[in-house]
Amino acid sequence: MRGKPVDVTVVGGGIVGMATAKALVERYKSSVVVLEAEAELAAHQTGRNSGVIHSGLYYRPGSLKATNCIAGRQALYRFCEEHDIPHQRCGKLVVATRPEQVPALDELARRGSANGLLGLKRLGPEEMREIEPYISGVEALFVPQTGIVDFVAVTRAYGRIVSEMGGEIRTGARVSGFAREPDRLVLTAGCREVHTKYLINCAGLQSDRIARLCGVDPGIRIVPFRGEYFALKAPAHHLVRNLIYPVPDPRFPFLGVHFTRMIQGGVLAGPNAVLAFKREGYKKYQLSLRDVLSWLWYRGFWRMAARYWRMGLGEMWRSVSKSAFVKGLQLLVPEIARTHLVRADAGVRAQALAPDGTLVDDFHVVQAERQIHVLNAPSPAATASLSIGETIAEMAARRFGL
Repeated sequence: MRGKPVDVTVVGGGIVGMATAKALVERYKSSVVVLEAEAELAAHQTGRNSGVIHSGLYYRPGSLKATNCIAGRQALYRFCEEHDIPHQRCGKLVVATRPEQVPALDELARRGSANGLLGLKRLGPEEMREIEPYISGVEALFVPQTGIVDFVAVTRAYGRIVSEMGGEIRTGARVSGFAREPDRLVLTAGCREVHTKYLINCAGLQSDRIARLCGVDPGIRIVPFRGEYFALKAPAHHLVRNLIYPVPDPRFPFLGVHFTRMIQGGVLAGPNAVLAFKREGYKKYQLSLRDVLSWLWYRGFWRMAARYWRMGLGEMWRSVSKSAFVKGLQLLVPEIARTHLVRADAGVRAQALAPDGTLVDDFHVVQAERQIHVLNAPSPAATASLSIGETIAEMAARRFGL
């Protein structure tokens, strides 16, 4: 006789999946299994970002990004304090390096105010250098809400809560099969089956494939973009006190190369954004023919390429030319030199791409019978994880009657 199915299975042990599982066990007392393909939690996007707690400055007021970032940031700071997770609310500077960027800085200030950010300050060159002595620019916006944290530590803390509340976390459990029965879904993960009433897909880089495996059209295609970083050598750490960002190009969901002080110590510089030839392709020359063909055969990719090829070539050039990368950094901190930089670990962003070539810039969720698929959870997903987890759990409660 078959056993009773678990209430909810969450696919993906990154920060969004674990926050969702946490909300389910805490708020709805659901029985939960988390399936993580790798040997540990937070092995991909969560564990390979720069550790910035975002303020909500960039996002269109009223968007899912904005509302979740603001609520999630406040909740994350409280969570870190309650669980003794090292973090700092250090603030950041967003810098206009040329006069023509000042109107974009004005728009960021307007968005930040509309999103409830208090204490934003416009600074001239001398005031900027009181905060960051080696900075260069014509004007800057100081954002006090921005901070830094170790998101792997946050994810593991979520995991401890899930386990303490009776949830089960299975690592090394890559989902490879799916079947539908009258009263349950059956997932094959590793060499075991999981019988579950409901499924929530938070698989990040593999989320569209999990959706298709489960018979759901995701409506988008995940295209991986590798973000490459350099680290400042110790003698150059004094050049950056906290966080220094450029004014971003509003056409793209990327923030441009910037400087980030890490909670563990040291300073990261980057990232750029180049196509990765493997979904978990953290090295430049890693290649998966299956992954490459998945976007080469997708009409949305070619429409995106036709629209953004000039910027793409620029990002590729910065990837192969350290000198070009350094020039981008010198716009913010002219004292930076090639000799100050050493290659650091790269990350890969799961960017959802629509059939019309649009880079999806907000959260994208598809619901189906007994299923919820989180198919685009871009930055600030880590910052907003507690809010996103609550939102997904509430969606599940309404849809599944938890």
